[in-house]
Amino acid sequence: MPVREILQLGHPALYEVCAPVQRDEVDALAPVVQDLHDTLMDFRARYDAGRAIAAPQIGVMKRLVYMHIAVPRVFINPVLSGKSAEMMTLWDDCMSFPDLLVRVRRHRSCTIMYRDRDWTLHRETLEGDLAELLQHECDHLEGILAVSRAVDGTAFALRSQRHLLT
Repeated sequence: MPVREILQLGHPALYEVCAPVQRDEVDALAPVVQDLHDTLMDFRARYDAGRAIAAPQIGVMKRLVYMHIAVPRVFINPVLSGKSAEMMTLWDDCMSFPDLLVRVRRHRSCTIMYRDRDWTLHRETLEGDLAELLQHECDHLEGILAVSRAVDGTAFALRSQRHLLT
């Protein structure tokens, strides 16, 4: 499957709320999942970054997230709940603005419910980096970008300046 163009900051589709995936759509989304994989791997090769990608980032307005850390995983219709009161502050990056870092606050832990490609329902507790990552990707499904979650007006930096950040 082809590497797809990643929609960039300012593209109107990135600010739209995605539609849920229906059970009868799962098989038809197989090429989209492959495109998400190929696009993520291409981005990773070019930027040495990238752990997950949401379908709206390639213009598919469905509630679908593809993650590849140790193994590939597909999250269909993910819902976050049980967000901890404890927060963490971090420099967030995004494939939709690859040269920009944004300082954001995220919940240190949360629970995710989602379906896999077999339509099996899963529930997992997430902590730390994985909680942060899936909060970021689920934001994409709601039309929310990390730039909207910036902690303040000075919470932006170029990736090339990462070594200067604390």
